[in-house]
Amino acid sequence: MRTGRPTQPIELSADEKATLEGWTRRLKSAQALALRARIVLGCGSGQSNSEVAAKLHVTKQTVGKWRARFLLKRLDGLLDEPRPGAPRRVGDEQIEAVITRTLESTPPDATHWSTRSMAEASGLSHMTVKRIWHAFGLEPHRVDTFKLSTDPLFVDKVRDITGLYLNPPDRALVLSVDEKSQIQALDRSQPVLPMRPGQAERRSHDYIRYGTTTLFAALDTETGHVIGECHRRHRSIEFRKFLDTIDDAVPADLDVHLIMDNYGTHKTALIRRWLAKRPRFHVHFTPTSASWINMVERFFATLTDKQIRRGVHRSTKKLEKAIREYLNLHNQSPRPFCWTKSADEILASVTRFCQRTSVTGH
Repeated sequence: MRTGRPTQPIELSADEKATLEGWTRRLKSAQALALRARIVLGCGSGQSNSEVAAKLHVTKQTVGKWRARFLLKRLDGLLDEPRPGAPRRVGDEQIEAVITRTLESTPPDATHWSTRSMAEASGLSHMTVKRIWHAFGLEPHRVDTFKLSTDPLFVDKVRDITGLYLNPPDRALVLSVDEKSQIQALDRSQPVLPMRPGQAERRSHDYIRYGTTTLFAALDTETGHVIGECHRRHRSIEFRKFLDTIDDAVPADLDVHLIMDNYGTHKTALIRRWLAKRPRFHVHFTPTSASWINMVERFFATLTDKQIRRGVHRSTKKLEKAIREYLNLHNQSPRPFCWTKSADEILASVTRFCQRTSVTGH
């Protein structure tokens, strides 16, 4: 049997170990340098290249490269080598100052830095600031949103619902159920100007509102078929009518698993009595603040993009007619959405996010 070449062990001095650990813990370190430090620390603890690679999710070749670089040049070997070309006119201290100021402060007159405000504060050109930001993946003008669920049963509910998606039960139908409420029937205040070569479609920014409707929808997670109907109001009475529609549409010999959120209309006494009389219906509530796990939300996004956002509807009836026509066309050749993440992968992602957030001190 062929054996690999033995790896040369790494012995770390106390100062080297302290420096490497500082690189991994410092919040503002470049991620590439932090990864190299973790690789060397792993090698210094006696682990093989394969063990370090598996733990840090990199290739064995990457581990071998930085092991060899460290053995040859020690700590200096982990830093980026100088690139060919004209000599640098901006020193490491200036770059570090720009990065630190970008991450740890704001300008006196704004909530975030721009290239020109940072250039004025740092004495560099705005193009130099732009290149530094690009090299370190900094985009002060951008902001993302997030929402963590505080549901005490979050883990159990995630495992329950993803289990239905990935391993649906036999002799049963799994339906992702929700309402798209307050869909507005809108018309622009002036005629829409159609697209022309070299010019996009144009429309006025203001609109005339003719009313609203609510779409109740149940997505068959296995086939992609959608059961849907519109109601002018959004109460438990309308939701019970929609449950009657589902009950009539699903063959009597199949169990029905309903995935739905914690909205109040889903939990009223009227709905609880309706469900109690029909033991073939099984309800699976999503975690609070976790609508992303309800697959029908993806169908709503497609409906909005294809039919509602740019549609012109001069009455609620015309809006509901357009929605019904879209449902009919969709159900002629339905395609299911493919759920790919297991519960373990989702929970691991949430764990990593929480760890990064807790490290920042927030």
